[in-house]
Amino acid sequence: MAGGTGGHLFPAMALAEELRRRGHTIHLMTDHRVESYGGQFPARQTHVVPSATPSLRDPVKFVRAGFRILWGIGVAWVKLGRIRPDAVVGFGGYPVFPPFLAASFRGIPGLLHEQNAVMGRANRALARFARAIATSFAATKFAEPYAPKITLTGNPARDQVREVAAKASYRPPEGDGPLRLLVFGGSQGARAFSDLVPEAIGLLPEKLRKRLQIVQQCRPEDLERVAAVYRDLGINMTLESFFADLPERMISSHLVICRSGASSVAEIGVLGVPALFVPLPGSIDADQKANAAEYERAGAGWLAEQANLSPQSLANRLEDLFNAPERLREAAEKAKEQGRPDAVARLADLGETIAGAGRA
Repeated sequence: MAGGTGGHLFPAMALAEELRRRGHTIHLMTDHRVESYGGQFPARQTHVVPSATPSLRDPVKFVRAGFRILWGIGVAWVKLGRIRPDAVVGFGGYPVFPPFLAASFRGIPGLLHEQNAVMGRANRALARFARAIATSFAATKFAEPYAPKITLTGNPARDQVREVAAKASYRPPEGDGPLRLLVFGGSQGARAFSDLVPEAIGLLPEKLRKRLQIVQQCRPEDLERVAAVYRDLGINMTLESFFADLPERMISSHLVICRSGASSVAEIGVLGVPALFVPLPGSIDADQKANAAEYERAGAGWLAEQANLSPQSLANRLEDLFNAPERLREAAEKAKEQGRPDAVARLADLGETIAGAGRA
């Protein structure tokens, strides 16, 4: 059970792949957004369950959301009766609320997974109904009341990421050789990076600019304008709206600039790559900022809040880091220490445990 965005579906997909290897049959319950990501999900069947995000600011929307959630619980109740699962695993987001609650009413043991360093609101609401809770960070805000149920597993990384990590490792820049910078903004890209990074690159000393090789994810509508800036600067560049081989590009980079969503942070850790994290502004409970702060405290990357980041300040940071390859190497090593390549196996073990307890 997962919300229909990449941040929830990617770790769910990693777990599904592992459980299928172990001989289990997988079903996915989510919302309509799954159409963007769910085609590759290794499930026997995908079930779209009605859901809604309640808003206390608008009483009409709140009441409407309540009825839709009740409808979703009823739909999920019927579907679960047909599937007869041994256990359910919820990955957060309000689309998990109706089916996870329906599973609890049916007496089906449930496991919740929290990807971020801040426990999400849906997971907090469902925690009392969960048999077990898996976390990705040793310190997870708002999870303290549920400590007896908590197991630290880490956030599952996709098979592709773990395969790349097993074959290659980070190598810092050498001498006057190329400087490889990777910029990506999550599954939908980040317009802020298209606005900010090219201007910052233009402020770098010419000696550094000549060494740069930039790989950047841009929204389709931003590709040409970003390319025009880099062409004027004489930058070696590769721009795409989506990189199917992103893990390979990450491991071959000297520095990554990215958001700090749970999946991005987990993959940075598994691969062991230094990153400048720019959290998504305005995210609920500032979960992205909390994720980045955990890595910064560990010396595994650097946090840069978008509101405080200008082209000049970004250029200064890039110049400092590219002129200090030893700092990049140390951050890569610390990132690797934060990574949990065995997270998917640990989470699968926990899922099997509660499923077995439910059958006993």
